[in-house]
Amino acid sequence: MKKPWLGALALSMAVSACASPGGSALSKVAPFPEAEEGFQRHVIWLEKAENEEAKKVEIIAGKTIEVDCNNHRFGGSLTEQTLSGWGYTYYELKDVKGPVSTMMACPEGSKEERFVPVQGDGFLLRYNSKLPVVVYAPEDVEVNYRIWEAGDSVIPAKKQ
Repeated sequence: MKKPWLGALALSMAVSACASPGGSALSKVAPFPEAEEGFQRHVIWLEKAENEEAKKVEIIAGKTIEVDCNNHRFGGSLTEQTLSGWGYTYYELKDVKGPVSTMMACPEGSKEERFVPVQGDGFLLRYNSKLPVVVYAPEDVEVNYRIWEAGDSVIPAKKQ
């Protein structure tokens, strides 16, 4: 005799592992690959939100380095990858270039430690609390994030 409740129990355990942020280990969600040598895996567990379609997650990767009064940045792209056999998304920041900066003359003693971001394509992601945001980045790169949310007001475009 088949036991259909076993399948339902397994499915509910898998869903609850995905939905409970913080306490769940990444390996309970899916077999995301270990970080390659020289890279680090960063995991972001998003809170369940009422209107997730109106939200975005901005990945802010960068390095804390000594800089002067000029504007500094690193270059790079966050590329989307698919976990084979699962269809889940993870992101890779492979090639970080720079830093580059403006070339203004700075006053003596203007150097300080500051977080310098990586700028490029792919850093604004869809908000989805059902799955973690998994980012692979070089070991010397910090990964932070910020949540963006659309307001209620909509402005109509002018017809011309």
